[in-house]
Amino acid sequence: MTDSIMSKAATMEIPINSNGDTGTLPEDDSLEQDLQQVMVSGPNLNETSIVSGGYGGTAEGIIPTSSIKGTCTNSVPPVLCHLSQSRQYQGTGEDYGSNMNHSSSSSSMTAEESTKGVAVEKIEQVKKWGLNTYKCTKQMISERFGRGSRTVDLELEAQIEVLRDTKRKYENVLRLARGLTNHFYNMVQTQHALGDTFADLSQKSPELRDEFGYNAETQKLLCKNGETLLGAINFFVSSINTLVNKTMEDTLMTIKMYENARLEFDAYRTDLEELSAGPRDAVTIARIEAAQQQYQVQKDKYERLRSDVTIKLKFLEENKVKVMHKQLLLFHNAISAYFAGNQQQLEQTLRQFNIKLRPPGADKPSWLEEQ
Repeated sequence: MTDSIMSKAATMEIPINSNGDTGTLPEDDSLEQDLQQVMVSGPNLNETSIVSGGYGGTAEGIIPTSSIKGTCTNSVPPVLCHLSQSRQYQGTGEDYGSNMNHSSSSSSMTAEESTKGVAVEKIEQVKKWGLNTYKCTKQMISERFGRGSRTVDLELEAQIEVLRDTKRKYENVLRLARGLTNHFYNMVQTQHALGDTFADLSQKSPELRDEFGYNAETQKLLCKNGETLLGAINFFVSSINTLVNKTMEDTLMTIKMYENARLEFDAYRTDLEELSAGPRDAVTIARIEAAQQQYQVQKDKYERLRSDVTIKLKFLEENKVKVMHKQLLLFHNAISAYFAGNQQQLEQTLRQFNIKLRPPGADKPSWLEEQ
């Protein structure tokens, strides 16, 4: 049938009139019928199927195109149907891209807002710190020149002054005890060297062997007792150092915080008093309320630190009495036994206070053992 169509099309002539226009083709019923048959016998796009698997797949992988959303009806040509579907998919992609751009811009705006919030917070902190420093400096200068009033707790101030005086005296005791340790250590080293020299001379001087021998033994015994006494004095120095430079210093740091809180409290109290003494209008009343809140905050902080200082001073006094009772007893018994020549009493004193001496030939402890 196709060959007959092609032969007929080849033998047809297109008549041209005098103006160059084509004439009307003669009607051929057989050609029209053949073309209609080709159109009817062609594949129907509405009934085609999409196979998801390979060749020889099961029927479960076949999806009819009529079930896809947006498919065209029989009245719409297949080419127009595919064009409309492709435009629909393209529009969907554009919407997705615009959504992505919108989300990225929203995230960048959120990050920028958070950065601005942190900067504003820092500025507010610096502003608050500057205002607080100004008020405290003004209050301190007023107190120095006698124009400002300050809050005074007479009992607590007396206890603080006693602590500072005690610390100065204990620091002097510590300095003298360290000096005694250094001098006594040098003496012990001299006795040790002198005993070695006497022992060497006793072997090389037969006529004075006994005399050098007695003195060598005496110096070695004094050196041994001196090392025992050094152990007791070192323990005394270490305990006093802990009491002065750790326990007392910790209490003094709390006292310093208390004094700073007292200065801030007086500064805000003075500010509130000056505002309350001035004229009353809407702006002043608002400032008075804000000053009242700050005053209450500083008052609570001041009272809390005052209570902490009182408690620490009480415990420090108890700890000081307990420590110094033990250390002074140790120092007295060790010094007395050494200069009395009572070696047994000296060793018993160290055992009583659980003091262990290092062997004479032992190396210096590492930094880890000293911690």
